[in-house]
Amino acid sequence: MSGKPLNIAVIGLGWWGRIIVPLAKSSARLRVVRVADPAPAAVEFARAQELPLSKDLDDVLRDPQVQGVVLCTPHTQHTDQIVRAASAKKHVFCEKPLSLSRADVLRAVEACNANGVKLAVGHEKRFEPPIQELMRMVKAGELGTPLQVEANFVQDKFLSLPADNWRLSAKEAPAGPMTATGIHLLDLSIGVFGAADRAFASVRQLGSQLVNGDTLGILVSFKSGGNALLSAILATPFDGRFAVYGNKGWAEVRDKAHPEAPEGWTLTCHYRGGRRERKDFPPAKAVLANLEAFAEAATGGAPYPVPQGEMIANVSALEAIFRSAQTGRVEPVEN
Repeated sequence: MSGKPLNIAVIGLGWWGRIIVPLAKSSARLRVVRVADPAPAAVEFARAQELPLSKDLDDVLRDPQVQGVVLCTPHTQHTDQIVRAASAKKHVFCEKPLSLSRADVLRAVEACNANGVKLAVGHEKRFEPPIQELMRMVKAGELGTPLQVEANFVQDKFLSLPADNWRLSAKEAPAGPMTATGIHLLDLSIGVFGAADRAFASVRQLGSQLVNGDTLGILVSFKSGGNALLSAILATPFDGRFAVYGNKGWAEVRDKAHPEAPEGWTLTCHYRGGRRERKDFPPAKAVLANLEAFAEAATGGAPYPVPQGEMIANVSALEAIFRSAQTGRVEPVEN
């Protein structure tokens, strides 16, 4: 650990931004020095948190005290905000997705690299202890050759959102549940297999008032030859699992409760010729661990553990999934 806290500003004080601010304030690795949001309701929140409030990102970027920004803003704003922050020499933590197209994510990554700032993304599931153990098993070859991923991340939290909420719009969230939950599963699948080759996606409005679609099924095939079968639903109570099947065994992580209020996980493994083994993991603050890994990298410590190549591969596959959901065809992934 580098030991030096990172001064950050949190941009966007909607549902998630209001979770991030007190969480970051609880860490010795982070110091929240400013927040930003143009909405009138942000004034009261900033006052309660005893933080200075800016109306826009430009005001934040002029503040020499701010070393990094945490973007909790609508998806279509991410690329431009990343480029602007990087150009101001501010490190960037961006909530998922980094961008909505391969061209945009390449522009965002290039801007950060050209300006010598660190880039991190809100894929907190990578920081859940049982997922980290499963990934260790995969990388160590304990499961043999990875053959297939099966995963779901389903919830009904969005049913209470007003119909005009940006998270439910076709502009901000193509393919319904994909940007809410499916993208986490896609990211983990890329962590197992590497870059994707092609994708097929089907999204429908089946069990709710969510006109952008509440039920999404995805098949992603990877350049390495493996497949991922992913399910994301916004009209059923929470369930979460991530399983990797290899030619020597399989392992599955199941959430006991929604990650927003975790109660821990169960990791089940089964190796050829053996018996199923089960291990329980206690709750852990994966979102905070991700933010702290960003702070560590930005202050000269350990590199951020999510490679930029995988960030790019995730958005590249995401764009193909968007196209497939619209066309009904298998779509190639640009690499």
